[in-house]
Amino acid sequence: MEWTATTVAAFEQLQILRDDDAGIVAIVAIHDTRLGPAFGGIRRWSYRRIDEAIADALRLAEAMTNKCAVAGVAGGGGKTVLLDRPGLDRAAAYRLIGRHVEEMGGRYYTGPDAGTDESDLEVVAAETDFVARPDRVGNLADPTAIGVFAGIRAVAQRLGFSGIEGLRVLVQGLGEVGSRLVRRLVDAGARVLVSDVRRDAMMRVVDDCAVACIDPGDVFGVEIDVWAPCALGGVVHDVSLQHLKMRAIAGSANNVLASREHGRLLFERGVLYAPDFVINAGALLHGALFHLEGRTPPPSRIEHIGDVVGEILDRARSEGRPPEEVATSLARERLGALPHRPFLPRCRARAARGGGS
Repeated sequence: MEWTATTVAAFEQLQILRDDDAGIVAIVAIHDTRLGPAFGGIRRWSYRRIDEAIADALRLAEAMTNKCAVAGVAGGGGKTVLLDRPGLDRAAAYRLIGRHVEEMGGRYYTGPDAGTDESDLEVVAAETDFVARPDRVGNLADPTAIGVFAGIRAVAQRLGFSGIEGLRVLVQGLGEVGSRLVRRLVDAGARVLVSDVRRDAMMRVVDDCAVACIDPGDVFGVEIDVWAPCALGGVVHDVSLQHLKMRAIAGSANNVLASREHGRLLFERGVLYAPDFVINAGALLHGALFHLEGRTPPPSRIEHIGDVVGEILDRARSEGRPPEEVATSLARERLGALPHRPFLPRCRARAARGGGS
């Protein structure tokens, strides 16, 4: 394995991992660790160019810093992206990433993200303890879905509903988080529509939860109360904005807005937006507390995400600012109160610690 370090303004670390013989390329970005070690999962995606992968890693790492700060987690933002390609040796790629995470000695904890499943994490865990192993931490989709559900409830109240019952919600993306969210919404009496580019996944949820589905190409034109994007981000952009008919957006996807300007345009149109790095913090709260304190948070701690979402939406309305600007300001206020001293772990490499767990 070879890796090169690159300097990027406002980021503590950017490294490109390569194994040219195996055709493996991965990016590791660390944004800000003044509050504590970096947390961020591994995303495997078919990027067209390496500069796209780098840009995605940087955006996601910065969002994790904001997520930690707003959620009150003693940690910072990191991310790994793995460039997918036909014939990729996944096991070799995740072993390489695991070894690098181990070499960082506790400065960065990783876990699941789009394209990375439990079997991939088991490969990483064979190389390092600094990973959210499902057999120890549990399935992080559960706390994520709990937090998003609580956030949607807060949004519903600001749309004039007393709760979830009767709320029209479109859940787009039916992976582990999206499918769990659908079940919670249905059980609470919401009127749920679902959509996914994977028809088999969509029909499975349709059958299991007795909900209706729509074609992915029709998502933006549906008249609903809440759109819950639970797949990849960047879905609020110039084209989608021309067709959006929902009253609010609140889902688990990261980086929902293609740019900050799109958040301002939503605000000007009166569309409520629950900032993604606030509403989807359930997995972070669960995993970080386990790694830092050896325990998992009570359900009430995850459900408190709804209170935070509500407070941000209320401040946005009273201050005349988009919700994501309010949330980002909250994060910067907490970070700005501390000197920028990067987190340096006291942990040693696994071999020096005497083996794995």
